[in-house]
This record gives sequence, C-alpha cells and structure tokens, in this order.
Amino acid sequence: MTTDSAARLRALHVPGAPVILPNVWDAASARAVVAAGFPVVATGSAAVARVLGHDDGEATPVAEMMAAISRIARSVDVPVTADVERGYGLDPAELAGRLREAGAVGCNLEDSDPRTGELVAPGEQAGFLAAVREAAGPDLVINARIDTYIQGGGTREAAVDRARRYLDAGADCVYPIGLGDEKEIERLVAEVAAPVNILFRPGVPSLARLAELGVARVSFGHGLHQAAYEHARTLIQAIAEGRDPYR
Repeated sequence: MTTDSAARLRALHVPGAPVILPNVWDAASARAVVAAGFPVVATGSAAVARVLGHDDGEATPVAEMMAAISRIARSVDVPVTADVERGYGLDPAELAGRLREAGAVGCNLEDSDPRTGELVAPGEQAGFLAAVREAAGPDLVINARIDTYIQGGGTREAAVDRARRYLDAGADCVYPIGLGDEKEIERLVAEVAAPVNILFRPGVPSLARLAELGVARVSFGHGLHQAAYEHARTLIQAIAEGRDPYR
C-alpha cells in the first residue's frame, strides 16, 4: 500500500500539469482539501508547528510533529506528503522509518540548518538525501528544498547546481523556495529538466501560468493557515468589541 501510494504521488509530478498542494495543518484542514477534490494532502511545517504551540525552525519536538502527521494521514484516504524541515536531527534511516510509521509517503527536506539559518554545503546535503533514499527505497517521494533564493544573493547557477546534485542523490522533485520571477522560473525549469516545485504567494505567476512554464508542483506553504488565522483574529476582535462576528 505504501509503495502504491508513493507511486501515485510520484506520478502526479508532471511538468506542465502540476500537482497543486494547499498545505494543511491538522486533520480538519486535510479533510477540507480532500473534499475539494485534491488528490494529495501536504502538511506545512510552520503551520503545524504553530498549531502545536511551537515556533517554526525545528522547535517542535519530533514526537509531536510525527504524531500530527499521523493524525492527518489517518484522517484521509489520499497520499500524504509531510514537510519535515531538515529531519529534526534524526539520522536518515530513523527519519525514513518515522515517516513510514506516521503514514507519510512523501516529504520535504530543506538544505539549510533551521537552528542556525545557514545553508548546508551542497555535497553534504546530497549525501543526506542519498542516505534517506537508500533507507526509504521507492516508498518515499522526496522533495528537496533549495534555500539559496531566501538566503540572499542566490543565483540560478547555484540553484541549478544544487538541484542536479539532489536529483542525482535520489530526490524526485526540487523546490527552489522563494523563486517567483517568471523568467527565472522558466529558465530554471528548462535547465533542471526534472520536476520543480514553486511556492505560490502574492506576486508569483498564476497557477495557469506556472503550468505553462513547466512547473510540476505548486505548494502554498503556511500561507493558507496564516490567512485563516488572520480571519479568526478579526472574528475574535469583533466579539471583544461587542459586535456580531458573523456579520
């Protein structure tokens, strides 16, 4: 079953017809995603962390994060891919095993150290990804996040170099988070010639245009949770002011 679900998820990464991932934070939001017709549920680490009362950046105890992923996976009947930052300090074999136990058939793994904010050397990260791939086999769809664009001064050449290393190490998709310029997306997709994930946020090309640019995966990160939280705040403030929050 795990292999079948991973294969279903992997097959959805089609350049030009991207899989859309409205990232979730709990079982209720996961069920809403499935009810809307999406074929995959993806968690967002920042959103899950905040729901659990922690900050983003691997401040969530690994047991709590894995328990949250497990609750989400149990609540839906579609493949689940989990954002697990850089693995919460677990060695590759344990990380693969914990994800399997939680019911996740995919994961995001980033190439900067959440505790320091520093980029990990590309060779070191490629080795880490290769070890995760060896431990998980085909049962895990690996989305390798590339953090060069959010570290400042990131170039396409640096991102493409990391992308190729990570794909050679066994990643299924690469995720240059922070990349939003239309021409740069098009060029990077062409140079990588493999599935590319783009984070959707204000200022990024439309979903239709991202498909035209050859993107294979689009995710929303913690954006939906942030929007829902802000809406909840307005409702609560209305109550505090003695107003009807539903009007």
